[in-house]
Amino acid sequence: MPGRQELPSTLERSSQHAQETWIKAHDSAVESYGEGERAHRVAYGALKHTHEKVGDHWERKEDGRKGPSDPRSARPRQQGGRSGEGVDEQATKEHLYDLARRLDIEGRSRMSKSELLEAVRKANRSRTRQSRSE
Repeated sequence: MPGRQELPSTLERSSQHAQETWIKAHDSAVESYGEGERAHRVAYGALKHTHEKVGDHWERKEDGRKGPSDPRSARPRQQGGRSGEGVDEQATKEHLYDLARRLDIEGRSRMSKSELLEAVRKANRSRTRQSRSE
C-alpha cells in the first residue's frame, strides 16, 4: 500500500517535507522488504535523520541539522538500541529547553539535559494521545 495511504496521524499534522520524507522511505522499504512493521520502522528511521517530534507533529531539527537522533537510528537494524521516541537527543540543552517552554513543561529551568529529554518525550506522548482522541 502506498505510504500516502498509511501516513501516521502525527505526520498528517506535519509539514509537507516531513510527509514526503516518510512516504519516500516507506515506499522504498515496501519494495525491498514488503508491507508491514519493518517498512514503517525504516520510514521513521529516515524521518528521524531530518526531523524531530514536537508535541503531536514532526518539525525540522534545530538549525536544519541532519543525522540520527537516537541510538536506534544510528545503528543497523540487527543491533537494536533504545528509541528516543522522535526527540533529537543530539540537540543542545538550549534547544530542548525551548521545546519544553513551547510544550509548557513545568520546572524546566531546573532540569538537566537528560531530564529535559524525558520531559519532552512525556509531553509528546500526551499531546499525541490528546490529538488522536479529538
